[in-house]
Amino acid sequence: MTKQKITHVTKKLIALPMVLFTVGIYAQNQTKTLDSLFTTLHNQKKFNGNVLVADKGQPIFEKSYGLADEKTGRKLDVKSTFELASVSKQFTAAGIVLLQKAGKLNYDDKISKYIPELSFYDKITVRNLLNHTSGLPDYMELLEKNWDKTQFATNDDIIREFAKYKPTLEFEPNQQFEYSNTGYALLASIIERVSKKNFGEFLSQNIFKPLGMDHTLIYRSRYQPMTIANYALGYEADQSGDKFLPDSKGKEYYSYYLDGIVGDGMVNSTLEDLLKWDRALYTDKLVNENDKKLIFNGITTANGKETNYGFGWLIKDKTPYGKIVNHSGGWAGYSTFIERHIDNDKTFIILQNNMTPFTKIPIESVRKILYNEKLATENLKTVQLTADQLQKYAGTYSSIDFPMKLKIFVKEGALYGQALAEGQNAFPMVAYENHVFIFDNADIRMAFDPNKHTMDFKQGGASNYLFSKEE
Repeated sequence: MTKQKITHVTKKLIALPMVLFTVGIYAQNQTKTLDSLFTTLHNQKKFNGNVLVADKGQPIFEKSYGLADEKTGRKLDVKSTFELASVSKQFTAAGIVLLQKAGKLNYDDKISKYIPELSFYDKITVRNLLNHTSGLPDYMELLEKNWDKTQFATNDDIIREFAKYKPTLEFEPNQQFEYSNTGYALLASIIERVSKKNFGEFLSQNIFKPLGMDHTLIYRSRYQPMTIANYALGYEADQSGDKFLPDSKGKEYYSYYLDGIVGDGMVNSTLEDLLKWDRALYTDKLVNENDKKLIFNGITTANGKETNYGFGWLIKDKTPYGKIVNHSGGWAGYSTFIERHIDNDKTFIILQNNMTPFTKIPIESVRKILYNEKLATENLKTVQLTADQLQKYAGTYSSIDFPMKLKIFVKEGALYGQALAEGQNAFPMVAYENHVFIFDNADIRMAFDPNKHTMDFKQGGASNYLFSKEE
């Protein structure tokens, strides 16, 4: 866009302060509304964590809510360190990109070149691991069945277990998209074997230190304990809301014996470090524009569907807010989220050290506040349905955009939902008009279309995900 010549200097002098004043009012309103939103959620026991919202790299809101340690009463502050869970995947992907740029590997190399133990998976490439099109089954399910849970599992153990049991692929590589923690654990192993450095050391030397992310590291609290100042302990909760540390469940609890595994998780960081990461992605300091075309764009698989997943980021191209890239994470007491509005340079980062049936990440509400939109409300009437009427909604549902399948079933005269993944409990839902079912404790909303055999899923203000019932 070219600049028009300003012929009336007096208009320029008058207009500028008015624009600045208006921007200031908007920023004040946004800050108040954001604080009101998160304060309300915290008071409802739906939010415990840190929030940072930035516009063009400048924080317009940054605040902590709740405790870092329930036992001692130590409070969170904006510099507290959190486990990022699957938000870690963008750093694993970036590590692979850096190795490709250095000529140490190619995206279309077969993984057997670096992991010969898995040579029987002769069609899987590094690129398949990056964009979740490998077809590899879930390592957590394999270890749940076969692993000695008195021992820590590591990435090398995943490779050994896959080499031993040779589990069948879910589908041929590049045929479709299915979110895979296995793929990102193997990417971490490739990084280690190619770089001859451990995963944490490589990321630190090549990403964290160059960007001044001084409080970001790979941290496995059970496998390699260390003291980290101002650390946010992660809490889960039962259905009654009583919080507990996952380690209280013993060594056979998933978060304990899987603590040696990196790549799909285990990056720990702070709000301010993640904002540094966000800012670097607008520059060529680590990756250039050609790299970003791969990182921030999905692909079309052989089944003709768009994946909406790049290298470690979910992609939303056509939104009212322009292009959005984001990623969520959930693991052993942590619920995390980062979102970047690339076209408008807006960012928000949400780090929680509670992952309970009540935890909420108000993604859609934050978006609306950022763009000075009114927050929407919904008023629906409850309905009473018989078990036979509920049965038409039952089945297994999947979405190309969502990492887990959902099982919907009828139990004791109510409709229940359950994510088909390790550690996910079933939850009862209240029936509303228009085929809507809600589990209010976790802010889950499902709107079914029985004729099309689909279901629109939404949780915690996040974007809607369209699920289809499997045959």
